[in-house]
Amino acid sequence: MINQVYRLVSPRQFEIAYKERSLSNHVIVRPTHLSICAADQRYYSGKRNKATLEKKLPMALIHEGIGKVVHDPKGILKVGTRVVMIPNTPTEKDEIIGENYLRSSKFRSSGYDGFMQDYVFLRHDRLVPLFDELDSNIASFIELMTISMHAISRFEAKAHTRRQTIGVWGDGNLGFITTLFLKYLYPNTKVIVFGKNDYKLDHFSFANEVYNIDTIPEHVTIDHAFECVGGLGSQSAINQIIDLIKPEGTILPLGVSEYPVELNTRMILEKGLTMIGSSRSGYDDFVKTVNFLKNNLEVLDYLQTLIASVNSIKCIQDITDSFEMDLTTSWGKTVINWNI
Repeated sequence: MINQVYRLVSPRQFEIAYKERSLSNHVIVRPTHLSICAADQRYYSGKRNKATLEKKLPMALIHEGIGKVVHDPKGILKVGTRVVMIPNTPTEKDEIIGENYLRSSKFRSSGYDGFMQDYVFLRHDRLVPLFDELDSNIASFIELMTISMHAISRFEAKAHTRRQTIGVWGDGNLGFITTLFLKYLYPNTKVIVFGKNDYKLDHFSFANEVYNIDTIPEHVTIDHAFECVGGLGSQSAINQIIDLIKPEGTILPLGVSEYPVELNTRMILEKGLTMIGSSRSGYDDFVKTVNFLKNNLEVLDYLQTLIASVNSIKCIQDITDSFEMDLTTSWGKTVINWNI
């Protein structure tokens, strides 16, 4: 069959490519709801360096999305089943290294075509069925939720057990989701949010305490911290964490920066701190996240507030318009209803 793939060929310019695909053993999924990620936006707006753009383009964007099964050669998934699509595609297994850390793994919309296609061909282990109560617009950014879930799983496995207070730095989408998940997974723990935008911090009603990073009371300390700032701002965020965290605490940096940042290594050593890297996610994280949402339906009401806009895509110009709109969005996620 001939599949249409909607690729970014240069910043702000999309074109249709036609790829012949055999049915083979893959499940064929029709994307229905997608969500724009900051990484997609950096490609679209040309904010990656020239060498990276030349290496990775042309490429279909979007790695957050759900769809409906249109064909399963093994008959495991019924036609019409809603599924979340997993962008990470491992090519090998390792008993020590997770699938999302294997250098051989492929990741959609980062060197490989993402979900902006008429149909996506996926292995069975790259799909997780969804439950009926889950709104499709919310489900479109489950992949982002799995980033938080994966980091929390690493925290659970590696951090010491004194968890009276956890700090989350960052008042954006990732900080919101991480804080929300921490509050439900550790209901007896005080979760404090640190950000710089008061109008964004107003959305964190479920947090125990919320502070502007410029007006933190002197008495505030934390046992562990998650950094969800990213960019050059991650430098000041992590250094502020180092100042406020108690000895032998754990820091989980989640924010991606295009450039190296300087850290106060002297205090990392003096306090005996542990830093745990965390990037992307794998199949198990998607299963955990879907089950978590199913068992905590009230969380969906909070996640609904993250939807900034929902845009119907019927032609290439609609794709461009949605990315341009996303550039001007100060809060929340831009969701795409894929009707092209």
